[in-house]
Amino acid sequence: MCFTVNVNIIKEELENRYGATLIDPDKYRPGYYYHAFGLPSLPAICSEQPSRIQLLKWGLIPAWTKNIDQANIIRYKTFNARSESIDTKPSFSSSFRSKRCIIPVKGFFEWQHIGNEKFPWYIYHSENEVLSIAGIYDEWIENDTGEVFNTFSIVTTEANDLMAGIHNSGKRMPVILKKTSESRWIDNSISQEDALSLLTPCPSEILMAHTISPLINSRSSDRNTPDLIKPYNYTSGNLLL
Repeated sequence: MCFTVNVNIIKEELENRYGATLIDPDKYRPGYYYHAFGLPSLPAICSEQPSRIQLLKWGLIPAWTKNIDQANIIRYKTFNARSESIDTKPSFSSSFRSKRCIIPVKGFFEWQHIGNEKFPWYIYHSENEVLSIAGIYDEWIENDTGEVFNTFSIVTTEANDLMAGIHNSGKRMPVILKKTSESRWIDNSISQEDALSLLTPCPSEILMAHTISPLINSRSSDRNTPDLIKPYNYTSGNLLL
């Protein structure tokens, strides 16, 4: 699973990193804490217009969705798309064929289960670079109002050794693309087999991770703060890393 991310990336860093233009900068809000259930709008580089960075809402609504009631049910079930079934599952298969995207993040969060306790971890690039997460997207138009919904899902795969120790309840992780694979992932001219071959766990060595404070679990606190990602040592529990 991947439901919580740090997208504290300023406009200039995004544009320089991907050689693309952020098309709606006034609506973009870099932040340390974004949770999928809040249906946030996050930057994405999409296969149809790779020279533009656009904002997509988390929680994919397939184009075939009938009405807003169905959309509001589906979008809470499509935060993640499993790589093993992305080419066959009805919610994802069409987007996988022609609407693939990159979701840039500075890091993401997972919880390690030890007995009855859960310990939050922050995972990020070992050289503090932006991580390119593989995603898929779609456009849905609400029939009654004509409102356009541009939405996405993050692709997940089996955990590498590092993430298997952290996300030990599900042993999953987001697909983090190699720099050399980014342009291929959003290139619709490659075969589906080639696209699927990119959806593998990244090497553990490119990631760093540390435990963070219980602040991330506090709904009453401001979690959009640098304190959220600071290392924090727990005195109880035997952490697995």
